[in-house]
Amino acid sequence: MSSSNSKEIAVKAIGYIETPFDEKFAVPRQSSLISHGHFEIHFYPPYDREEAFAGIDGFSHLWISFLFDRNSDDEEFRPMVRPPRLGGNEYKGVFATRSPFRPNRLGLSVVRLKKVNNVSGHVSLVVEGADMVNGTPIVDIKPYICFVDSVPDAVSGFAPEAPKMQEVRFTDLALRQIEETGIAEFGNLIEEVLAQDPRPAYRAAHSDDRIYGVGLCGHDVKWCVKDGTFIVLRLEKKND
Repeated sequence: MSSSNSKEIAVKAIGYIETPFDEKFAVPRQSSLISHGHFEIHFYPPYDREEAFAGIDGFSHLWISFLFDRNSDDEEFRPMVRPPRLGGNEYKGVFATRSPFRPNRLGLSVVRLKKVNNVSGHVSLVVEGADMVNGTPIVDIKPYICFVDSVPDAVSGFAPEAPKMQEVRFTDLALRQIEETGIAEFGNLIEEVLAQDPRPAYRAAHSDDRIYGVGLCGHDVKWCVKDGTFIVLRLEKKND
């Protein structure tokens, strides 16, 4: 079989992304739903050379191709999945969704470019928001081009609009602990993550008395849902 017809294709990671999300449970469903927190793409040599990024600062947004590396290589192909947007109760074809359980585990996101860092000819990119776990391998970077990539009259199937955001409140203890971490905009980040209701769809459809934990910036953020309001209870420092 010729190489052009081969079923096996090698893809190299060109770097990784640094995010506040310590686990999959914390990751937002779309990158544009997060605007707080530190997100930086670091590149491996030779992909970090400054000439590879010449002109990139002329673009406000970038396409990021990445790998869902927390998924197992041994998982069987799933032709049908249950999107959270449909309450986790209705099946759709995997190619009609943005499920992370894909044949090649490849993800694609749009992010806003905030800053191009250049230290002694080695480049990293600071971006705004990303729906990726800390350390996620990056496969490619491309500029977002408005007249090609934005389609005003596009139809979005079962996801025609942004999800409803939930009300989030903090206990006095949580507010004090957040302040003590010294992490910039940490409270805003927690609010953005929880407002999207990261619970599994089958739980989000019902009220429950569970206390949840979500890993952010090295902390286990404990929270619960009471009368439809998401309440941040406290922070627990994770063991290194």
